[in-house]
Amino acid sequence: MTSSAPITPNIPRRILTAVMNSVSAGVTPRTGIEYLAVGRTAEIGAIVTDLDNVSEGSAAFRVVSGPFGSGKSFLLQLARNYALERNYVVMDADLSPERRLTGSQGQGLALYRELTSNLATKSRPDGGALATILERWISGVQTDVMRTQGLSATDAAFPKAVESQIVATVNGMEGLVHGFDFGQVLATYWNGYVEQNDEKKGAALRWLRGEYATKTEAREALGGAVRVMIDDDVWYDYVKLLASFVTAIGYKGLIVILDEAVNLYKISHTQARLANYEKLLTILNDCLQGKARHLAVLVGGTPQMVEDPRRGLFSYDAIRTRLQESRFASQAGLRDVTGPIIALDPLSFEEVFVLLQNLRRLHATYHNYPERVADAQLKEFMEETLHRLGAQRFSTPREVIRDFVTVLNLMQQNPSLDFSVIVHGADYKPTPAAQAPSEAADIDAEGAPPSPGGRPTSGADDKFKEFTL
Repeated sequence: MTSSAPITPNIPRRILTAVMNSVSAGVTPRTGIEYLAVGRTAEIGAIVTDLDNVSEGSAAFRVVSGPFGSGKSFLLQLARNYALERNYVVMDADLSPERRLTGSQGQGLALYRELTSNLATKSRPDGGALATILERWISGVQTDVMRTQGLSATDAAFPKAVESQIVATVNGMEGLVHGFDFGQVLATYWNGYVEQNDEKKGAALRWLRGEYATKTEAREALGGAVRVMIDDDVWYDYVKLLASFVTAIGYKGLIVILDEAVNLYKISHTQARLANYEKLLTILNDCLQGKARHLAVLVGGTPQMVEDPRRGLFSYDAIRTRLQESRFASQAGLRDVTGPIIALDPLSFEEVFVLLQNLRRLHATYHNYPERVADAQLKEFMEETLHRLGAQRFSTPREVIRDFVTVLNLMQQNPSLDFSVIVHGADYKPTPAAQAPSEAADIDAEGAPPSPGGRPTSGADDKFKEFTL
């Protein structure tokens, strides 16, 4: 195969590699996601509005709801990257049996530890940014003292002036719930910075990350500066404190992203599941009623996890009444993206087509070859895939992406192989959309059973006639 100059320039090789590895495996890229983004204009606009409000001191709460593979994680990751680029601090974690909002075996604290481990800023987008934030805080205070008071780092009055501003920030935290101990730990970190005592700084960081097992251990490590430690019951209060702190030192706010919330739905013990829903209700109330400031919480879940009246969020009446869509907004063709739930519709044919164009371009750039698949063949792939799935539309883009990347890989590795031979071959079976075990028996409202010939039972052919390149 002849090589040519990359078709899509200016994409760092590291990012391009991460994108291609992720889409090949059917997972959401953590970086470079903007090169794949198509559609979702209304949804993105709603989240951008939330972030703007957070920067002004408000709070936001959203549940992004969609079937497996529909793009929930993609949208959340897009929101994460958008926030980082615009000087927000972001914490994100996937919920799991070991990481929940609360639990009898410390699952809430485990979630908090994961969130702080993944704490990210624009300069540290891969996480682990807590120490960087504290260093920026101290450096920013020093710079501010030089600028406003005309002092240099060598002046005798400089350390005292810096300490005064540090103390002012710490005192500002004391009026909040658990703010006194939070402020004392910040002061401990500052003292370690002044004394060049890495052990003291490390102890403060461990406390902020919730890594101490007992209050006694925490008091000993911090010289008696604190009376409590972060645990399963109070971790969310410290998330709110972090939101106040990062805003006070110059960031726009704190964005918390909790994906895979279906793991709350899967909790078999009724009381344990309801305890997690009650914790989620607390967060929801804080954000909607203005008790939290400079904080946005984005949660990713499936429609069944949200709407199931027996085990889903709607089984908890206090949550249902806050999240349930108005009957006026449920009229055909109407959507209200300003409510707490953002329900993801399937991508249109046009949007899937643009997505495949992006993938074709990225794949050719990554492997450094001229594009071989024409636009007409992209449409051909879409139609053949849809027909063999026996559906009226692409309900989940994940499997379409994986199949298309596989076709591109086969063609790149076998230059003599023709596109039509692969796509129209008798052995080609599109990958079906994945379902969670708890949802496997449910009927997909967006799908339709195939006819004996493997063709859609209704609608798809007419849709493709309407779709033109």
